[in-house]
Amino acid sequence: MKIRIKFSKGGSMKFIGHLDTMRYFQKAMRRADIDIAYSTGFSPHQIMSFAAPLGVGITSEGEYLDIEVHSTRSTEASLSALNAAMVEGFTVKDYRRLKDDSKTAMSIVSCADYTLTFREGYACPLSPEALREGLHAFYEVPAEIPVIKKTKKSEKTIDLKQLLYDFQVLEDEGDEVHPKFYLKLSTGSLDNLKPEFLMEHFYRFLGLDLKDFTFQVHRLDVYTGDKRNGFLSLNDMGTVIV
Repeated sequence: MKIRIKFSKGGSMKFIGHLDTMRYFQKAMRRADIDIAYSTGFSPHQIMSFAAPLGVGITSEGEYLDIEVHSTRSTEASLSALNAAMVEGFTVKDYRRLKDDSKTAMSIVSCADYTLTFREGYACPLSPEALREGLHAFYEVPAEIPVIKKTKKSEKTIDLKQLLYDFQVLEDEGDEVHPKFYLKLSTGSLDNLKPEFLMEHFYRFLGLDLKDFTFQVHRLDVYTGDKRNGFLSLNDMGTVIV
């Protein structure tokens, strides 16, 4: 039986890397008495996979992991048991059954959306209106946004326009002095666009220098699908267990 779990990550847990997060959830499954399935062979391990690993320092309210279980309690009972095993900073938000032929979240992730807010001590360099004008010229007007992306072994030219599905300047609860950004970006093993990489090029387009750690990046949700046919939250693919 396949299960998809949605959880949030915040507080001091944002500094915990992906491998440690994975180890933590393996222990949490045992503490919560989840009847999780194990692989066979000389070194059995829990059958568990995460949708899209989160970078260190990034918070999120929409993270996912898929597991396989031999049996399960209801969604409500499983949520209660898992959250009783969580430390501050992790909250399990949903626990749903998937169809038996469902692909893993990791293999179907196509995009994610984020909000970026200015950290304390970092000021917005322009007014919200000026930012919107710059965003229009950077994102909405051109047919392509070619940039060079460097890797450890090489560099290549990519088109940000094809990997960027939404880009907005928002006012933070009516505060015009501290606007924030909303981004919806391609995410996955093939075409993965990081918020920091996009903002670096946006600032460069505006003639500004983006300092390290300017933004607190917060992931809202993770999706499957495509721009043409629409995106679907990974959480909407499962059914509540009663």
